[in-house]
Amino acid sequence: MDNSAFIPADEIRTRFSRTMSDMYRSEVPQYGALMELVADINAATLARDPALKTDLERTDDLERIDLERHGAIRLGTAEELSTMRRLFAVMGMEPVGYYDLSVAGVPVHSTAFRPVRDESLARNPFRVFTSLLRLELIEDETLRGEAAAILSRRRIFTDRALAFIETFERTGGLGDAQADEFVREAVETFRWHGEATVDAGTYRRLNAAHRLIADVVSFKGPHINHLTPRTLDIDAVQAEMPERGIAAKDVIEGPPTRRCPILLRQTSFKALEEAIVFKGETSAEAGTHTARFGEIEQRGLALTRKGRALYDQLLAGVRDEGGAGSAGQNYAARLAKAFEAFPDDHETLRREGLGFYRYVLTDKGRQASAAGLDTSPMEALVAAGHVAAYPIVYEDFLPVSAAGIFQSNLGGQEQRSYGSNASKDAFVEALGAPVQDEFEVYETAQARSIDAVREALRSSSQVSAA
Repeated sequence: MDNSAFIPADEIRTRFSRTMSDMYRSEVPQYGALMELVADINAATLARDPALKTDLERTDDLERIDLERHGAIRLGTAEELSTMRRLFAVMGMEPVGYYDLSVAGVPVHSTAFRPVRDESLARNPFRVFTSLLRLELIEDETLRGEAAAILSRRRIFTDRALAFIETFERTGGLGDAQADEFVREAVETFRWHGEATVDAGTYRRLNAAHRLIADVVSFKGPHINHLTPRTLDIDAVQAEMPERGIAAKDVIEGPPTRRCPILLRQTSFKALEEAIVFKGETSAEAGTHTARFGEIEQRGLALTRKGRALYDQLLAGVRDEGGAGSAGQNYAARLAKAFEAFPDDHETLRREGLGFYRYVLTDKGRQASAAGLDTSPMEALVAAGHVAAYPIVYEDFLPVSAAGIFQSNLGGQEQRSYGSNASKDAFVEALGAPVQDEFEVYETAQARSIDAVREALRSSSQVSAA
């Protein structure tokens, strides 16, 4: 096939995310109510804050608000993770970041598959937080072996999906009809199945070890356990959820309310109790399973290593005082107090090197003709009005917040202590490829914007000299 006939990976990702959204909405009707709530809050926020709307338009972020979603899945084996990497590669999604959730009592480690280039993020920033079960953290050796045997027998990808992955890898792309069929086949991996692949006794033993272990091991595949729309005002969403009959979790995960949002804030409605049928040798037994929930996110400025170190230090201090699990409003007040030490205006955040920014030539800069501007310090160019700086949106995740969301949707009482068990090398080996460092991704994006500004100034100066 002529390469020009290949459908761009960004377009395949868009088709996939829309199909996934339609499927999840049909499976979890309350997700539709959540989407309507978020759309209403976003519209009201933009109407109330014209400056925000203007900034989003300037940075190409406005159109992507309605497309913005992330999903989350949990895998059971290294083979599943490696093949999932290949599947997401068809959609232009790469593994970014390593997250050890075991330190927070969740027996998984994770990465986020997502686009990394600016133009791809602007087109569709869909991402999937993907966790791999850590069987070695199951203390019961017999149960650990049984879980491994169960997982070794399952096949989570359709034959046609695997065939399209191989076609993509062999030819470098998919045609229009191929892309559509690939999406249909790929979505099957994430579909909910109400029939467990284990009997009730096995399920109960897995569940006793950890609810998430039961969720991963007991089913045909890694059902998508949530899809997440992006809101511009998560506090308003949190307050409105009960008014619309949606049971919200008690605490918004992440940083407190700020004038300049940073990183990621998340909340959710509580997980559904869903009917399932357990499989036995001669009979089926009805039961329930709790796993899928609705999540909402608000994304802010991507922090530098220096900014992230300050964030982690402040958050750790608050959690050491009493934690988020049962502190309620007291936790929110302590969090807000602690983060008074974190600058809350973009000029200070940028000058102190706490956040990443995208630099853009202004109209004044485009009209400038003075020689040497292309080598002027960026601070001088910003101060002179030749260059504007816009915050780079954080596209990744926070391990403490992710664990908090997981725990709040595992029945509320789920607590385990696995200690610090980070094993990035083992995860990368299972993945079959390195994970990108999220800070390097943002550093590259900021550097590209600076290079583009300097090139434009250099070209302008040369034209004027001629």
